[in-house]
Amino acid sequence: MESLRGHLLLSAASLWDPNFRKTIVLIGHHDERGAAGVVLNRPTEVTVAEAVPALADLVPVGEPLFIGGPVQPEAAVVLAEFEDPSRVEILALDSIGFLPEEVGPEEVGGIRRARVFSGYSGWGPGQLEAELEQGSWIVEPALPEDVFCDEPERLWDRVLRRKGRDFAILRTMPVDPSQN
Repeated sequence: MESLRGHLLLSAASLWDPNFRKTIVLIGHHDERGAAGVVLNRPTEVTVAEAVPALADLVPVGEPLFIGGPVQPEAAVVLAEFEDPSRVEILALDSIGFLPEEVGPEEVGGIRRARVFSGYSGWGPGQLEAELEQGSWIVEPALPEDVFCDEPERLWDRVLRRKGRDFAILRTMPVDPSQN
């Protein structure tokens, strides 16, 4: 399978895992060893300044911490837009990539904007491919404005709308269909 780096995974109606129900994951790494990314549309009530004070200067005042996924929820993952993307190891798309754990922002050059996530989403070898074959995910190329959108809670709907009429019914799906 071709790498899905720089693509969005939108949870499909058949994906019942509560970690991913009605989510959008940006894939930052995908090869034969597995895949990794972050959920873009799960902001918390906690600010970055409260949760990870050392990273507060990277984001606007009051910026929420996002839930990046179920893997290593105690780890802070920084997704940023870099002035010089050639100095970043893991680029998701264009100039947007992940700040390495051991490297400070000053070591990679200027950061235009950033989001901080609690944990990440990860798949072992062949796991994501199997989930795609089962129809658990809908794939869409990511746009920079998806990553840093002002209304992350509406991102899933917005990207489905971009995919066209064939996905209109999915946009109206409640989180729990039994309460419909």
